[in-house]
Amino acid sequence: MTTRRAFLAGATGASVALAHGRWAEAQSPAGVIVFAKQIDDMISLDPGECFEFSGSEICGNVYQKLVTTPNNNPAELVGELAERWEASADNRTFTFRLKEGPKFASGKPVTAEDVAWSLGRAVILNKTPAFIINQFGLNKDNVAQMIRATDPRTVVLQTAEPTAPSFLLYCLSAVIGGVVEKAVALSHAQGDDLGNAWLKGNSAGSGPYAVRVWRASDNVSLEANPNATEPPKTRRIIIRHVADPSAQLLGLQKGDYDIARNLSPDQLRQVSADRQYTVQPQRKASLLYLALNQKNANLAKPEVRQAVKWAIDYEGIQKNIVPTTYAVHQAFLPEGLPGALTEKPFSRRVDEARRLMAQAGLSGGFDLNFDYGSASPIGDIAQAVQANLADIGIRLRMLPAEYRQVITKVRARQHDIAMSRWGSDYFDPNSNAENFSINTDNADDARNRTTAWRSSWLIPELSARVVAARVETDAAKRAESYLAIQREHQQTSPFVILLQEIEVSVSRAGVSGFDTGPMNDRNQYRGITKA
Repeated sequence: MTTRRAFLAGATGASVALAHGRWAEAQSPAGVIVFAKQIDDMISLDPGECFEFSGSEICGNVYQKLVTTPNNNPAELVGELAERWEASADNRTFTFRLKEGPKFASGKPVTAEDVAWSLGRAVILNKTPAFIINQFGLNKDNVAQMIRATDPRTVVLQTAEPTAPSFLLYCLSAVIGGVVEKAVALSHAQGDDLGNAWLKGNSAGSGPYAVRVWRASDNVSLEANPNATEPPKTRRIIIRHVADPSAQLLGLQKGDYDIARNLSPDQLRQVSADRQYTVQPQRKASLLYLALNQKNANLAKPEVRQAVKWAIDYEGIQKNIVPTTYAVHQAFLPEGLPGALTEKPFSRRVDEARRLMAQAGLSGGFDLNFDYGSASPIGDIAQAVQANLADIGIRLRMLPAEYRQVITKVRARQHDIAMSRWGSDYFDPNSNAENFSINTDNADDARNRTTAWRSSWLIPELSARVVAARVETDAAKRAESYLAIQREHQQTSPFVILLQEIEVSVSRAGVSGFDTGPMNDRNQYRGITKA
């Protein structure tokens, strides 16, 4: 049987060097939970800006939203700060009544003004996730009229067009819906940034925890919010950046870490046989994919995009590198979300890929830069992709980096090919459909900078179909629309969707209560205890 080591050796012709992360010198103390996790993707902890996996998880434990979805039923919408809500007859005006009791970490009550200001702030800042709210016809010029507090416990939100209530609520359950304490944020404002620079590494929320300190690619420390509605069971959470899975396992065995988040498949098999550890898998609404920048003249050729999709050994990568932590998936909606397409039309067919390269007039191949996160297993997968594409003449210059550097480069549209991750922001098909399939303005200063925009894929016709699916009120027709869009996207898009993540957490003896969900901001710390 081909082993993971043999597979990688065959793909790269070289052994893989492991870089050891650092770990604590002593066992984690009582009252403190220490995670070992790869957090080099973290860019900001401001809910109006945060759009990365690790940052979203922190925001989900620091901020509350009007509504959320429980992990045991992620399709259900429940009030978090909102006690109740109602929609007008024309589905353009939505009124929320807040619960009495929620308080910020400062001790001040959460008010309707804080809610209205926070949502309006996200629109005005217009950072990466702003399109989630902007799509309702909101902009910096009208948001003060469209979202307003009418009394201390009532918020009124208006949309430009009739909107399905459930769709609006799912969007408000995303990280960008996190409510910030207005007075605290403004007290730290620099110019007109509405407190953004300060909130990148601090917090002003009403969730179970508050940010104590964040050091990039080192650690994040959270302190229990003494005024939380539901007090957390552990007073402090520390997340240490440990890039190397071997260092995570060693620290777990020594007692330095309580929960390890990025163990390799071989290590997971090892701990699964040991009763000292609890292994907790969770299928995530998270995809790993290749983004082919359409600014590159070669990648803009449809035949080349198809050739790349036929060159990849999806099954070999999954079975030999990530057998327990990813599953092969080839559509932009992750399995488990409404409307997800599970068809897998592509497999490794080198002859077909070479035929397409020749058809494109590129039988001699060409060179490209390849950006990807250096940590395992992404670096291992990248080496397999390099070998696969070399077989059809595409020569990749490998550019490994910390993942936040990869993200920054892709958002600036400076990549050729990049290996990226995308996690759904809310439990509705539009979360991913909009991101991967809407781009009507390809200018560098476009207002809505979706993943399609990041790879310079201008698609006005497909964008119109995605918008039509979003507003379709017939559930069966809406589901069929998303299936058809995904099938077209598989064949024509500059995205090679490879795998869907299965996140596996491993806790040492006596540690329990970590509640994981399909979206990263639903990974909840408040119930974690340690004997």
